[in-house]
Amino acid sequence: MKPQIRILIYSILFFLYLSTTSYLLSLGELLKTDPYITLGCGFAVLNILYAFFALKWKPLLNIICSIAIAASALFLAVQFANLHLLAKYDPYLVKTAIFSNAILSILFWEIVYQIKIRKS
Repeated sequence: MKPQIRILIYSILFFLYLSTTSYLLSLGELLKTDPYITLGCGFAVLNILYAFFALKWKPLLNIICSIAIAASALFLAVQFANLHLLAKYDPYLVKTAIFSNAILSILFWEIVYQIKIRKS
């Protein structure tokens, strides 16, 4: 896949992460579930859609990578927000967690893509 196409797809994925977070949180409130579970499942679905439409690898590999990336990116985003590095600019650290989750997910997808390309 050409770098320009990957950058475009990652930009779309970044926008989807930012735009769907509030909807996923409101869905979690409606269902009365833990927000981390709701966000993790929602981001896993976004990652699965990305993997099937953009990468077109084997289905099992798509699902495993999608769930692993969603879980690890969400965990690391919460840990990054708990560092309180940007508390001066984001007092509740919500935007920090959302942006870091989106950036970490894209970074993990690029790592997985590079590993898969190198092995092929």
